[in-house]
Amino acid sequence: MEKLLVDKVYGESIKVKVKDIIIGGKEKVIISGPCAIESYESLLSIAKELKKIGVHILRGGAYKPRTSPYSFQGLEEEGLKIISQVGKEVDLPVITEIMDTRDVEKAGNYTDIIQIGSRNMYNYSLLKEVGKTKIPILLKRGMSATLEEWLYAAEYIMAEGNQNVILCERGIRTFETYTRNTLDLNLVAAIKEKYRLPIIVDPSHGTGLRELVPKMSISAICAGADGLEIESHINPEKAISDARQTISIPQLVKIMEDVKKFTMYF
Repeated sequence: MEKLLVDKVYGESIKVKVKDIIIGGKEKVIISGPCAIESYESLLSIAKELKKIGVHILRGGAYKPRTSPYSFQGLEEEGLKIISQVGKEVDLPVITEIMDTRDVEKAGNYTDIIQIGSRNMYNYSLLKEVGKTKIPILLKRGMSATLEEWLYAAEYIMAEGNQNVILCERGIRTFETYTRNTLDLNLVAAIKEKYRLPIIVDPSHGTGLRELVPKMSISAICAGADGLEIESHINPEKAISDARQTISIPQLVKIMEDVKKFTMYF
């Protein structure tokens, strides 16, 4: 593979600033919130709890790419408005996913980080479009993507001028069926060793099982991850999307306490 902008030969490791938060710095960044934005009231109640326990960035899906066209597809632009308003009220930066080039400019008015989901890692038109902005981009690994394919996807964004790229390992599809995906922490360590971009880990999608999220969160930190993206909810079992992998606020508190302990060693 030829030399790329992501290679360390081109300079020091990239640190992405989101308001007063640095992703890729010494502190491990915690991104959390529900898989899908359900309503203003629901998101606000969750966000208040997350702010109280020290979560750095609020997540919530406005556009939901689903396997079935009959599943809940998200609140779309109304969801963008809700997460933007809630973020301002609780004083937290926000992140949400978009899927279409037509929504890039619109999303820029509402979110602090644009998430490119696993299914859109190969959407090169979308990657180029977000590359023309200065908005930080969280680029999730495609469900069957190799390291090379993932890095080239990042390169599409960076080649357009946007260096504010954060990688996110969220598990890949393998022959194993017990977990939703196979969380590939090998690449977390490899990226920290060889490449410039910060990387966070999503143990929620990586496992699909809430009881595995705590241990895989700590494993990710030990592998060198710069932070975690974890799905949480006040009533996880009643979450409208991905309830099985969503954890409670008390569970998130315990994970965050453990992250601080392990950060001393890694």
